[in-house]
Amino acid sequence: MKRIKIANLILVGLIMITVFSGCGKKKETNKFVIGFSQCNSAEPWREAMNKELMTEAAKHPEINVIISDGQQDNSKQVADVENFIVQEVDILIISPNEAQPLTRVVEKAYTSGIPVIVLDRKVLTDKFTTFIGADNTKIGFAAGEYAVKLLGGKGKVLEIWGLRGSTPAMERDKGFKEGIANNPGIEIIYEQDGAWLRRKGREIMENALQRFEEIDMVYAHNDPMAIGAYLAAKNANRNDKIFFIGIDGLPGAEGGIQSVLNEELSATFIYPTGGKEAIEIVKDILAGKTVEKNIILDTKTIDKTNANLFK
Repeated sequence: MKRIKIANLILVGLIMITVFSGCGKKKETNKFVIGFSQCNSAEPWREAMNKELMTEAAKHPEINVIISDGQQDNSKQVADVENFIVQEVDILIISPNEAQPLTRVVEKAYTSGIPVIVLDRKVLTDKFTTFIGADNTKIGFAAGEYAVKLLGGKGKVLEIWGLRGSTPAMERDKGFKEGIANNPGIEIIYEQDGAWLRRKGREIMENALQRFEEIDMVYAHNDPMAIGAYLAAKNANRNDKIFFIGIDGLPGAEGGIQSVLNEELSATFIYPTGGKEAIEIVKDILAGKTVEKNIILDTKTIDKTNANLFK
């Protein structure tokens, strides 16, 4: 009889442990897990995106954001997203390194039932929940129009691309060429892929300075590459005769706004990171609300007339 009582006590104890363990797990899973696949956290603009997104997420204690860094490597970013799918995250946010290599895994996440927010860069499918980003073609067009104004409709231009397989680079190129199309006196004499990196912008400019006696403008797809090109031209004592245009418009000592104030860049164009908007959409999705398929963020031109205001 005593053995039966002891056995019953042990059984009750095991049940209690199981119940409390279950409660503990339930409490841990009260948070919604948001997986954010960032293509390259080392870029200043993407550092700003991460910071903005995490700052906004911190206002919502029920959300837990996990960031993975693709390190500008398509294969690694695909593996990161695959891992988020296995984890069954509640929502996936992805800023793709390049469009084509990330398309299949985005489709896989979406068709598995995970809401997918595509942030900044696009993929080659409509199998996602929503896209958040600026209109890069429009930004490129604005840069082209500004180039026409600076050059008076005539001049030789060096274009430094972002990563060629990424949609912002393709669209910034397309928009710029449309913006200068009615001015045959403006000629793009050299185009190279700078992969969004300042050091690459500098290397490309150093090479261009050796090849071309006349360069009137550098149009770079982001501010770090434009600043790198400026530094190369300054080192060769040719910076005073060249206009430099970038895109991003970040604040801070090494951002595009300060570079305009320092008279290194003639202009930059604000490119919103979308981090705050991404968390707002996360909240809407978790609340069961219908969200727009495409959310286009606004941009502004920054030059010496308004740089202090934006700073």
